[in-house]
Amino acid sequence: MNTTPRLLPWDTSEGKPCYLIAGDGAGYVSRRADQIERAQLDMGAALLGHARALLDDPRTDAVQLRYLSARLTEALRDAVRVAESRGGQMACACGTERENEPE
Repeated sequence: MNTTPRLLPWDTSEGKPCYLIAGDGAGYVSRRADQIERAQLDMGAALLGHARALLDDPRTDAVQLRYLSARLTEALRDAVRVAESRGGQMACACGTERENEPE
């Protein structure tokens, strides 16, 4: 049983990170977190394609670029969170400690 806390892809109602003692990773919350992470990464990939098209179009204006920047920031935040979550699981699998891990 894995007792290392898993960073979940959502926050508490107070805006703090949520963690799960994942066990074998087959439970409902773990599966739901996997689905959400997959959707976040898929949306980020699709957004990158859209960003390339906007950046290549000389008719793109400042409002469109500002909106794109906001969405890219959100997608990057989600991707970093997934990486932190997965990195924590990988570090624990090889026996190393992570910085900023909850006590």
